[in-house]
Amino acid sequence: MPTLSLKVAPLLNPTQYRALAHALTQLTAQHLGKREEVTAVIIDDLPAAHWYIAGRDVQRPTALLEISITAGTNTVDQKEAFIAAVHAELEAQLGHGHPLEEASYVIVRELPASDWGYGGKTQAARRQKAPAL
Repeated sequence: MPTLSLKVAPLLNPTQYRALAHALTQLTAQHLGKREEVTAVIIDDLPAAHWYIAGRDVQRPTALLEISITAGTNTVDQKEAFIAAVHAELEAQLGHGHPLEEASYVIVRELPASDWGYGGKTQAARRQKAPAL
C-alpha cells in the first residue's frame, strides 16, 4: 500500500502524468514487491520559477519523489534498486534522455505498521489477521 508523492518542474502535459504514474506503479511492484491495486501516486507540478537549487533557478527538469512504505518490508538492496530505476525513469520521461538537475531526489520513508493503513485498517491490523503460511 505504498503512496508516492512526486513533485516535478517544469510543468508537463497532463497525459505525461498518467504515463509517469503508470511507470512509477510498475517500478514499485517490480522492485519493492508492492501490490499495484493499492499503490497511490500523487503528482504535483510546479513552475520552474518555484524551484531553486543552491538558491538559483533550476536549469533542467527536476523531481522530488517520496514513497511511503511499511517499515521492514524491503531490503536495503531492493530500496537501492528502486531508487536507481525510478531516477532513470524520471530522467527518461522528464529529461527526455538528458540529465535531470543533480539535486533531484528519491526518498523512501518507512513507517511503522501501526502508524498507517488503508480502507480503515492499519497495516499492523492486516498482519494480525493474515493467515499463517
